[in-house]
Amino acid sequence: MAITLRVRGIRRLLQGCVFLAGLLLVAGCVGVPVGVTRADPRTVHRNLTANALTVGEPSLDTQNALDRLNLAETFDSEPVQALAKLRELALASGENDLYFALAELSFLHAERSRDHSWHRAAALYAWSYLFTGEPPDPFDPRWRTAADLYNRGITEGFSSPDGKTVELRGGEFTLPFGQLDVDFDESSLDWNGRRLRNFIPVADLEVHGLNSRFRTPGIGAPLAADAAVEDPDHSKEFIAPRLKIPTTAVLVVDDVRKQIAAGRVHARLDLHSDPDPEALLIAGQHVPLEREQTATLAAMLADSPVWKQELQAFLGTLTQAAEGRLIALTPHRPGRIPVVFVHGTNSSPGRWAEMVNVLDNDPRIHSRYEPWFFFYNSGNPILYSSYLLRSKLSEAVATLDPSDRDACLRDMVVIGHSQGGLLTKMTVVDSGDRFWRNISKRPFDEVRMDDSQRALARQVGFVKPLPFVRRVVFIATPHRGSFLASWDLVRRLFARLLSFPQRVTQLTTSLVTANPDIFAADVGSVTALDNMDPRHRFVRTLSEIPIAPGVAANSIIPVKGDGPIETGNDGVVEYSSAHIDGVESEKVVRSDHSTQSNPETIEEVRRILLLHAAAAPCNAKGR
Repeated sequence: MAITLRVRGIRRLLQGCVFLAGLLLVAGCVGVPVGVTRADPRTVHRNLTANALTVGEPSLDTQNALDRLNLAETFDSEPVQALAKLRELALASGENDLYFALAELSFLHAERSRDHSWHRAAALYAWSYLFTGEPPDPFDPRWRTAADLYNRGITEGFSSPDGKTVELRGGEFTLPFGQLDVDFDESSLDWNGRRLRNFIPVADLEVHGLNSRFRTPGIGAPLAADAAVEDPDHSKEFIAPRLKIPTTAVLVVDDVRKQIAAGRVHARLDLHSDPDPEALLIAGQHVPLEREQTATLAAMLADSPVWKQELQAFLGTLTQAAEGRLIALTPHRPGRIPVVFVHGTNSSPGRWAEMVNVLDNDPRIHSRYEPWFFFYNSGNPILYSSYLLRSKLSEAVATLDPSDRDACLRDMVVIGHSQGGLLTKMTVVDSGDRFWRNISKRPFDEVRMDDSQRALARQVGFVKPLPFVRRVVFIATPHRGSFLASWDLVRRLFARLLSFPQRVTQLTTSLVTANPDIFAADVGSVTALDNMDPRHRFVRTLSEIPIAPGVAANSIIPVKGDGPIETGNDGVVEYSSAHIDGVESEKVVRSDHSTQSNPETIEEVRRILLLHAAAAPCNAKGR
């Protein structure tokens, strides 16, 4: 009996141990239900800030909303059903957080389904989150995400069938819950006598060839609009013929939640282009317009033939450049100072792209200056090219300000690179008859020619400083010539290839016909390369002529390597040639000859322009 009881006790003890072991085993399988694991902070930050726009998954805030409403699994399996329920709850509660979730999830579903009606819905929900009720906390990351969802919603919701452009038009558009009626003012497509078209969504573009990318974050779909003239190859307009400008499309909706509840939304699609205000007043808030300045510039240059035209212009086979072109990227605004960029040999305005990209996106520069560019046949005699530059600048000033009321237009800055620096100096010197005496031993007034020829010859050869140029900047300028231009073989080769403008050849022929002995026997060839030979009379004479009183001058001189500056060069121009006395400042940059994109060069130009603007007699609004 005692043995039996003992066996039963042992059995019960074993059964208890087995039960306890089972509990421990189950607990061991489940593990600790809540805990943390140390991870790379960058990985954690990416997870915390991820959203539908960056990784194609809902943000933590939206995921929290789905979990709270028990809609997470429904959205994964039946997104349309989940979005309909979420819309119902948002309309009933008026909870702003739910409108953010609706915007993000609608955009995510639109991307997955490629149904653009959901893109449009995302834009409406994002607008509701941003501008209905109390504005979101500026520290809440959903504020910026909602703006981006709105901007992308417009871009995708009004995209062309091939997705390459955005179609700005009025009409009826479908929504997942009804209809969107859009008004669009067609007159907003008119811009300075041109018709805007082909709106490229530049936020989709990667930029190549420009070191810095500038954008203005804000509201609206950023677009690059084609503002080209109908026949750009034969245009002589002051504004660039193949221009693209940054624009912004904004979908404006009043009483958006009430209209969403009704299932029919009426909105207005507005197109904003320069010089529209840079900010809008929406629901009592000053909201900046989203702009993509660098991407627009890059898109314009990518489509431009300017790169192929550089050699053509140098050889004289490009008729557009034969008589010089003064080009602007925007219409002139009274109160802004023109800064004129003059390119060098076998070059073009495109070579200033990085400098203009950086400087024009500095608000201090942009508010005070406007960039102009001179494009010319860089193989022409420098005397003639400089005459064209002076003529075009004088013509522009007279046309833009015939009443002489815009003081800023007469505070002009001219910046020249390489040969362009020589043209730049020719805007601020008084040559007298020095250049004429270089080529002829006969007094100018004794030479036989008709009145029109005499007027042209005087304008070309007898240089007077332009009264409206108040500062010049020389970059890699061969004031005493370039050692490359002294290579006779190179000069002779190009002399055979170069073609001069018809006006130059006709004038020369007429002068020789009427005056057989007009030119000195040792004048020789007069191409731009000849003019930059250190032995040539032209460059030697120009180097001796001082800059006119009252004009400020600055030098930027590139020198390659880390050797002594005084004996160095940039591969084209010796330091000793680029250095001149009497300048306000001289900056030596360790760079090769093509230094326009060098950050140090750009920063020096920025410093000079800010200094000039601070001392200019005009103010930002003009006089």
